[in-house]
Amino acid sequence: IPAVVGVENLTTRLKDGDWLLVDGYEGTVIVNPSEQTLFRYGKIQKAKQSFESRLMSANELAAQTLDGVNVSLRANIEKADEVALVKQYRAAGVGLYRTEFLYLSSTSLPTEEQQYAAYKEIVAGLAPAPVTIRTLDVGGDKPLPGASGLIGPEANPFLGFRAIRMCLENPGMFKDQLRAILRASAHGKVELLYPMISGPEEMERANALLAEAKEELKKRGQAFDAKITVGAMIEIPSAAIAGDVLAEQSDFFSIGTNDLIQYLLAIDRGNSRIAHLYDPTHPAVVRTIKQVVDTGHAHGLKVSVCGEMAGDAIYAPLLLGLGVDELSMTPTLVPSVRYLVRAMKM
Repeated sequence: IPAVVGVENLTTRLKDGDWLLVDGYEGTVIVNPSEQTLFRYGKIQKAKQSFESRLMSANELAAQTLDGVNVSLRANIEKADEVALVKQYRAAGVGLYRTEFLYLSSTSLPTEEQQYAAYKEIVAGLAPAPVTIRTLDVGGDKPLPGASGLIGPEANPFLGFRAIRMCLENPGMFKDQLRAILRASAHGKVELLYPMISGPEEMERANALLAEAKEELKKRGQAFDAKITVGAMIEIPSAAIAGDVLAEQSDFFSIGTNDLIQYLLAIDRGNSRIAHLYDPTHPAVVRTIKQVVDTGHAHGLKVSVCGEMAGDAIYAPLLLGLGVDELSMTPTLVPSVRYLVRAMKM
């Protein structure tokens, strides 16, 4: 669905009955387009449909470069009904399952059983393909309706009590989720991912709670993958700089470019007045991604990218050239990235 944001005063300049042409590619809105404009966009639409047919044809082929390098393309999802899209667009599993939906759509905190049922449906539905499940990432621009008191109002929520910080201070709630994820791992390949890690102390505390959750499941006699892999999401500059220390407690890294770019460049990505400064190719961003990749590889870790940057085909050559092992994106974007991967050399 085409979407355009930051169009100032649009609603005050329109009247009932106006026709709008929304161009989500150019970022423009045309009010009462002329016949000539409609004709031009009709041709664009036909060209787009033709190109999409070519993309879907290429999507049946392997995500392999011209020189024979296979690239793992996974999907980002947040609901169980998106499993069908993962299969339809032939993603190699899920690189980011956002678990917030269960919390944001409920007036109370989801129980361990409710979470287990949701995770199991996705993991079993995609087995043997891997599913990376990110633990709860609320706060910032995502309030927690089921327990608003856990976070509360903050002057600067993006730098506040969010994600892993909130979970570590509420171990009972956090272990409910960890046990649910562990139990789902008995039904397929699961990778566990912690969001908003800023340093080794948080990683150590999270892993300690994970160890407790494992012991509790053993006492219950409930099955789980004892060798489940655990990763750190690299989206805070401190985590990128201290990657060598984090690597000692991690099995993989996943770079969340949305927040990483925001924090590196001190840009609120929801502020249209400074949106032009949000630059994924800024030298600081490129150098930081390269540093994370090199650090991860030096410690034998896989490094993936799961932010919006991974789903924009124009950045695929850059990310793969920096050494990124895996790209994860909205399922519908897999064909365009696959198409470009098949047209490039490493």
